Amino acid sequence: MSQLKQYYETEIVPKLKDTFKYTNRMQIPKLEKIVLNMGLGEAIHNIKIMDSAVEELKTICGQQPVITRSKKSIAAFKLREGMPIGCMVTLRHDRMYDFFYKLVNIALARVRDFRGISGKAFDGRGNYTLGIKEHTIFPEISYDNIEMMKGLNVTVVTSAKTDSEGKELLKLLGMPFRN
Repeated sequence: MSQLKQYYETEIVPKLKDTFKYTNRMQIPKLEKIVLNMGLGEAIHNIKIMDSAVEELKTICGQQPVITRSKKSIAAFKLREGMPIGCMVTLRHDRMYDFFYKLVNIALARVRDFRGISGKAFDGRGNYTLGIKEHTIFPEISYDNIEMMKGLNVTVVTSAKTDSEGKELLKLLGMPFRN
């Protein structure tokens, strides 16, 4: 069992139960999945960017990404239906907890002038989305081997019903929210 999952079971569950006065164990919010998405509009012109993005996302999370393809043709962007425009990974169970620990304790600590993340990026149902401008904050990515900087969206999906429950869960798990 992952250390973060064990910490969740022993420390966080009782705190959440006391804070929100849950009567049933199944009401307590938990992490369900983490989705990493890398959108690459430049892949229309240079397909090799897609290959490097897939490899870099694979080294960041330890799981093979899926290449996402366009659903519609848009003439203004020179985009045809079915062209590869990004890649994504869905992490669950132990890989999810390991990635969350790495994101909070290692990657976000490497961001220059970091003062915490915004607490306003919740979707109304307890899920949080974080945008990362440079994927080089992860220690697995060698700065010498990258062709171009790529952005990354990290969506943390929880079973919380409200934003306040989701925020409290992520705060107890160690997410550094700005005051």
